[in-house]
Amino acid sequence: QVQLVESGGGLVQPGGSLRLSCAASGIIFSANAMDWYRQAPGKEREWVATIGRSGWTTVGDSVKGRFTVSRENAKNTVYLQMNNLKPEDTAVYYCRTGNGHCWGQGTQVTVSS
Repeated sequence: QVQLVESGGGLVQPGGSLRLSCAASGIIFSANAMDWYRQAPGKEREWVATIGRSGWTTVGDSVKGRFTVSRENAKNTVYLQMNNLKPEDTAVYYCRTGNGHCWGQGTQVTVSS
């Protein structure tokens, strides 16, 4: 059974940083691209970043230059490093397998002074 578990969310002031983690089990992690999405209250779920099997990365325009995605295959874990956070980054953040078949439960990120 495939399982994704996010962690690392919390309350942070504007300009602060957080690192989210997503631990995977039940899959051959290294064979999967991994995605990060987020959903703010009252808004549709938004794609944030992707990391390919080989480690190539791409991020959305709204977070470019502030967020980076990385992976550690030995730990079956993908990370989202978020710097210079803004109030508009407040959302529940989800990881997802690249084939779209499995989502994590999400972790709340709140950016507020």
